[in-house]
Amino acid sequence: MGSLDYYEILNVDRSATDDDLRRAYRRLAMRWHPDKNPEGKSDAEAKFKDITEAYNVLSDATKRAVYDQYGEEGLKDPPPQPGGSVDDIFAEFFGSTPFTYSNNTRAKQQQQTAWDGGFGRPYDQGVGAGAATMAAPPPVESKLACTLEELYTGVTKKMKISRNVVDASGRMKTESEILSIEVKPGWKKGTKITFPGKGNQQWNQLPADLVFVVDERPHDVYRRDGNDLLAEARVTLAEALGGTVVVLAALDGRELAVDVGGGEEDAPVVCPGYELVVPMEGMPIAREPGRHGSLRIRFDVAFPDRLTRPARAQIKRILELEAAGG
Repeated sequence: MGSLDYYEILNVDRSATDDDLRRAYRRLAMRWHPDKNPEGKSDAEAKFKDITEAYNVLSDATKRAVYDQYGEEGLKDPPPQPGGSVDDIFAEFFGSTPFTYSNNTRAKQQQQTAWDGGFGRPYDQGVGAGAATMAAPPPVESKLACTLEELYTGVTKKMKISRNVVDASGRMKTESEILSIEVKPGWKKGTKITFPGKGNQQWNQLPADLVFVVDERPHDVYRRDGNDLLAEARVTLAEALGGTVVVLAALDGRELAVDVGGGEEDAPVVCPGYELVVPMEGMPIAREPGRHGSLRIRFDVAFPDRLTRPARAQIKRILELEAAGG
């Protein structure tokens, strides 16, 4: 057999069908087209011409029979039947010929048409002129569950995925991969992280994009409101009137002690529904590093069920004096 092994060039078995040959040609032609390899254009041109020559021979039943019996030399004597040129064969698959060898305007327009029609994508939609136009499949979305602590401090999540792909020989297979997702401090529910082409692939389609959507797990203490954190505190009537310190566990592990009225002159009275705002103790603001929202603490006051007559009289007297400015 001659110096060129056409089956090896197209990476197909000697029993390859016409469909196998077409799939192999589409894949390799898009990979080795000179316009896709500007840094190694000379090598790409040679590789591209070999690919086209191999397909030209093997896709023709008569030429293939001669080649299988006599090799490349058998095609030279007698001369092979006229076959498609590099440009013609490429145009058959992709609708036009995107060579940049010509400097004329028409050639450049044809080139742009072919690129816009989908040339350069990993897989094509079908065979024949104009078949390269292909709509990408819709993205595949998956929830990325995060705790409020993870969204506060940031975290790296490792996600193992399994997906169906079409391999180099055109066969469907399942492959697994571990993706690394950098969750940034302050990200919100609904934030999307896209991994292009990491979803399942169907025959004659591009692989779908895989999109992870941040989902926020409920927290026992805090509720998020934009960049703010909301918490609830229950205090006694004595604490509401006389002041107290509310201690909360911050999302980064700190112990957060909040003075409620006790150390202030003319402090506001804590009544049911009162909200105390603590600046810079909310969630990180993703687009403003170093800045945080506020922590808003809403109070519920537990009133006593009963009061003795002397206690009631004493409380009344104190409140009356306070109201009178005494």
